[in-house]
Amino acid sequence: MPMATPNQQDYYRFCPGEERIKLSNAVCLGRRRANYPKCKGCQFNDDENKIGGLVMPGIDRKAAEEEKNKRERIASIFKAYDIRGVYPQPLDEELAWRIGQATANFLRSELRGYERSRTEKSAVVVGRDMRKSSPALAAAVIEGLRSGGSPVIDIGMVDTPQLYFAVNHITCCGGVQVTASHNPGTYNGFKICGEKGKPVSADTGLNKISKAAINTIRHTTPQMAGLEQRDLSGPYKQFVRQFLTTSPGGYNSDRPMKVVVDASNGMAGRWFPVLFGDVEWLEVTRLNFEHNGDFRHEPNPLVPANLSQLCDRMKRTRAAFGVCFDGDADRTIFVDCEGRIIPADLMTALLAGYFLKKSPGSAVVYDLRSSRVVPEEIRKAGGLPRRERAGHAMIKKTMMDAKAVFGGELSGHYYYRDNGFCDSGMITFAQVVNLLIESGQPLHELIEPLRRYAHSGERSFHNEDKTGTIQRLADRYSDGEIDYLDGITVQYADWWFNVRPSNTEPFLRLNVEARDEEMLKGKLNELFPLMGTPA
Repeated sequence: MPMATPNQQDYYRFCPGEERIKLSNAVCLGRRRANYPKCKGCQFNDDENKIGGLVMPGIDRKAAEEEKNKRERIASIFKAYDIRGVYPQPLDEELAWRIGQATANFLRSELRGYERSRTEKSAVVVGRDMRKSSPALAAAVIEGLRSGGSPVIDIGMVDTPQLYFAVNHITCCGGVQVTASHNPGTYNGFKICGEKGKPVSADTGLNKISKAAINTIRHTTPQMAGLEQRDLSGPYKQFVRQFLTTSPGGYNSDRPMKVVVDASNGMAGRWFPVLFGDVEWLEVTRLNFEHNGDFRHEPNPLVPANLSQLCDRMKRTRAAFGVCFDGDADRTIFVDCEGRIIPADLMTALLAGYFLKKSPGSAVVYDLRSSRVVPEEIRKAGGLPRRERAGHAMIKKTMMDAKAVFGGELSGHYYYRDNGFCDSGMITFAQVVNLLIESGQPLHELIEPLRRYAHSGERSFHNEDKTGTIQRLADRYSDGEIDYLDGITVQYADWWFNVRPSNTEPFLRLNVEARDEEMLKGKLNELFPLMGTPA
C-alpha cells in the first residue's frame, strides 16, 4: 500500500519569523515534543491551546492571517530613531507588550562581563507623556519588559529629558519613554535608550527589537520581574537648576526678566513650573500649559503656523524672548522680542560661542542641514566644528567620540556634554537665560549678525525614485564640491544645497542656502522641477 501523503491544507503552520516555510501538523508536533525554542507562546502550539480539556487541531487560517497582520503592523511603526504610529491602529497594547519583551532582551544583551551578573543592572526605566493613550501603552510595555525578565522602575509622567537623566543616575540597562514627541494627538510610540542614555536607532538596536517583537507572541509567564514606582522630581529639579545662573545681574523680583513660554499642551506644561516656577527674578507668561492630551496647536514648533500664538504675544509684550517646546519637551524653538522666529541653526551658532568661551578648543557638533554660519562661528570662537548627519543617534555618537561640549540640530534639539551628551529643552532654556544675562544684550541684537545668508528651511517633496533623483542631481551639479554624508550635499562658493531621503516616507528633503534672497529664489526655481511633487 502506498504511503499516505499529507493533505495540502495541513501546511498552514510556520515557526515565528519563518512565514515562508510552511510546516505540516506532524513536523509541528515533533518540534513541540523536542522543546524547540520557538514553541513557547506560539500561536500554533496546540498543547497551549486547549478548550474543555481537548487539544484543538491548530489555529485556523483566520487567526494565522490576524497574526500576519500584527507582524506587518509592528514592522510599519519602527522608524529610523524611534517607534511611532497611530493609536490604536497600527499601535495597540498587544504590540506594546511585544515591543516591551523584545526591548528587555535586547537591552540586557548589551551588558558585558560582570554587569550581566548584577540583577539591578537588568532594570529598565519607563516614563510616559501626557497623551490619552500613554497610560495604557505604558502599562502594556511595562508588563512586556517584566515578562522579558527586566525589573521596571516606573518614573511616571515625565518629559523625555527626564528619562535621560534617570538612566544616567539610576543603576539600569536603559530606558523607554512612551511618547509620540511632536506628532498629533492620535499618535503615540516609544523612544528607547541604552545604558547612560546611549541612543538606540535602527542601526544600533531598533532593527533587532523589531525582529524580536515580530517573532514574539504575547503570553503569560510563571514569574514576572519586579516593578517599582519612583518620583525623581526633586533630584531632577536640582540637576536642571544647576545649569541656571545664580547671579542674575540686574534682574530681581522687582525687575524680573520677562519670558513667554508656549508648552504646546505637552510635558513642558507639567515640568516647567516644577523646575523654574520658584525663580523670583523670572516672570513667565504661560501659553498652553494644560496637559491633558488635547492640543490647541500641534506640538511641533518647527511648523511656523504653530508659533503664531507665541509670535503674536511677543509683539504685545516687553519680554526678553519667547520659547516653544515640543510635545515631550526635548526640542525648543525661540522667538525674539520682535516676534521673529529664530532658526535653530542660528541658535546653535550663538550658543556655540557661549560654550566655547568656557571650554576653548572644544568640538561642537552640528547637522549638515545647518547654515554655513555655524562652522564659521565655531571656528571664530576657537572651536572645532564637527559636521554630522541629521538625527539624535548620529549627533550623540559623534559628540561622545569627540567629547564635544555642545551640539545642535536644525530640528531644535540641543545636546550638552554635562548632560551625558543628551538633549534637553529645559537646560536649553536655562542656557539662553544665562547668555542674555552675561552678554547684557537683547536676543535680537545677538542674532542679527548671524542672519548673513538666505536659507530656504527644509522643504519636502513626494518622490518614488529617491536614489535616481540623487544620481541625476550629482550628474547635473558635478562641477560643485559633492559629498554623500547624508543624501547628497553640493557646495559652491556662494551657495549650497542638500537633498536627503526620508528614512520612513517616500519623501526627499531639500535645504538650500545662498548669499542673498535673490540668489536663493533663483536656485529654488532651478531645483524644484528636479525634486518631485512639493509636499
